[in-house]
Amino acid sequence: MALAMFDLDNTLLAGDSDYLWGQHLVELGVVDAAAYAAANQRFYQDYLDGTLDIHAFLEFSLQPLATHEPDLLHAWRAQFIEDKIHPLVLPAARELIAEHRRRGDTLLIITATNRFITQPIADLLGIEHLLATEPEFLGGRYTGRAVGTPTFREGKVAALEEWLAEHAMDLAGSWFYSDSHNDLPLLERVDNPVAVDPDEALRRHAERHGWPVISLRQRSRG
Repeated sequence: MALAMFDLDNTLLAGDSDYLWGQHLVELGVVDAAAYAAANQRFYQDYLDGTLDIHAFLEFSLQPLATHEPDLLHAWRAQFIEDKIHPLVLPAARELIAEHRRRGDTLLIITATNRFITQPIADLLGIEHLLATEPEFLGGRYTGRAVGTPTFREGKVAALEEWLAEHAMDLAGSWFYSDSHNDLPLLERVDNPVAVDPDEALRRHAERHGWPVISLRQRSRG
């Protein structure tokens, strides 16, 4: 039995849940459409380029959680999961998860996207363990701030090390599936790094180091 870890956005999903949540808020009319959409696109491009300031992004992306009541946010989120996320779950991703489950592996999603967005997606995929950026919740409301180290780049490694210690586990035989060069710090730590529909930077790195490069999207179409 080993640890099988999965990035979420553009790995198990055929899209980016963080970016799509921003679009969802624009469509609901609860944020300034032009300004919010432009900032959301800019931050997403920074992520793709490997230049994202995660703290600036979290200040932007978590602010709507502080502006609205949790019950309303949860209703919006349920609609978001139904309308935006369900269509993006890749059948081949479900098959990959099922294969690791059959092996008896421990399944873990590790994502920079915050837990408010990703916990119901992990539940949808039937994955018990989730490491995600944690939005602060105090006095019955979200504050718009993050708690602890964001699970982004090296932050994924730091969060995983804490989780491994808490669960008395190690990385022997471990797997990590990701699409992004931003995940190289963690990909380089596991025994079995796998590039999934990778960006060009990750594809080049994977090919240089002899890592498997797979597509869950082509298998889903096939």
